[in-house]
Amino acid sequence: MKKLFVCCAYLLALLTSCYNNGNGELVGVLGRPQWFDRDPFGTVYIGGGAYNMGPSDQSVPYAHTTRSKTVSVQAFYMDITEITNNEYRQFVFYVRDSIAHRIIGEDVNPDHLIEVDQYGQDIDPPQINWDERIYWNDEEERDALADMFLPEHERFYRRKEIDTRKLKFEYYWVDLKHAAQRAGQDLDLSYTNSIGQNNAIRGHIDRSKFIIKEVVNVYPDTLTWVRDFTYSFNEPMTNMYFWHPAYDEYPVVGLTWVQCKAFCVWRSQLMNSWLNSNGETFVNDFRLPTEAEWEYAARGGLDLNPYPWGGPYVRNSLGCFLGNYKPMRGSYMVDGGFHTVKVNSYSPNDYGLYCMAGNVAEWTNTAYDESVYEFSHDLNPEYSYLAKANDPPALKRKVIRGGSWKDVGFYMQNGSRTYEYRDTAKSYIGFRCVQTYLGRGKKDWNSDI
Repeated sequence: MKKLFVCCAYLLALLTSCYNNGNGELVGVLGRPQWFDRDPFGTVYIGGGAYNMGPSDQSVPYAHTTRSKTVSVQAFYMDITEITNNEYRQFVFYVRDSIAHRIIGEDVNPDHLIEVDQYGQDIDPPQINWDERIYWNDEEERDALADMFLPEHERFYRRKEIDTRKLKFEYYWVDLKHAAQRAGQDLDLSYTNSIGQNNAIRGHIDRSKFIIKEVVNVYPDTLTWVRDFTYSFNEPMTNMYFWHPAYDEYPVVGLTWVQCKAFCVWRSQLMNSWLNSNGETFVNDFRLPTEAEWEYAARGGLDLNPYPWGGPYVRNSLGCFLGNYKPMRGSYMVDGGFHTVKVNSYSPNDYGLYCMAGNVAEWTNTAYDESVYEFSHDLNPEYSYLAKANDPPALKRKVIRGGSWKDVGFYMQNGSRTYEYRDTAKSYIGFRCVQTYLGRGKKDWNSDI
């Protein structure tokens, strides 16, 4: 009897501890899930801090566009390498399979699915096996998917290939800046209207006005290798670069800024869908780095140095070049490259990031303005502009950083900045993703003591 009483008392105490109101005290919401930060695969953590953004040496012609400015950046994760052809191909295959699933519906023949990867791990959702010997014995499915392939008169040597023009990714995002501006405008009305009227106005804002729909073709423009260079023979790169296994670990190129942004959205959905299916909490979205984040990461903690590895030289003590660019008088091969090289080539900087100078230049999220250093904030500085189709070209410029395999040494410097138009694709521009860290930062030298 005594044991029964003790058990009942314990259960009562447990229940009241879970569902009480803190005895009238402010204790917060109980039962919240625990959170343990986890480094995303293939990224490195970069603690927040302040640095001098801009050129390490004064350059009179560029003094207005790249003057030095002290800024602070919060902690974030960044991809150790540029996004590779094979990583981007996962996105392309996802879009291809998603379109096929929508056409066929849920009744896909199980024999036509790949449900585990090469390591025996489940693939969710399963990928479609496009091996013609396996897949095309089902006449109904074959007829349903016929429109996904090139029409017969466009085929080369009668090869049955996917029509890449139809690989379109549809997604949505929220224009928070527009929403904040609209909310601020409505808040201003409180000075001339009663509180009740103002609340009524704010309460009737249609949230759908801030939800932007995007439809983006995801396949890289492989013709950039030919189009970018007049009187130059680059047809082999056009034919082979994106799809051939030899180039799997090379940086993906031929992507517009818009396509890179779509990749970041898909990657965020990929991660958060997996977390949600396992009962875990969402994380911040992947995105393109701001210009300030990119330069902060490129410096590797070595403030005021001209190159990611320090400086001021472009060769190591053995005389070997430290990056893939156009050295000397155009001897492309002297640095060990010709066009692009593998993304983990050369030595990483002190943050563990490869090819922050050379190989391919990299898209940032930042809109290009010559005088942005004059008006941008010093706290997470960023300047973004949502260009419309009928906007002049000057409003469609996006900052690119790092220099590429075809650029001279000036663009290899941490503080050098230039631009390209958001709807253009080049054979010398790639990208890498970042993700804002959840919280102030890890316990390192940047955190509270």
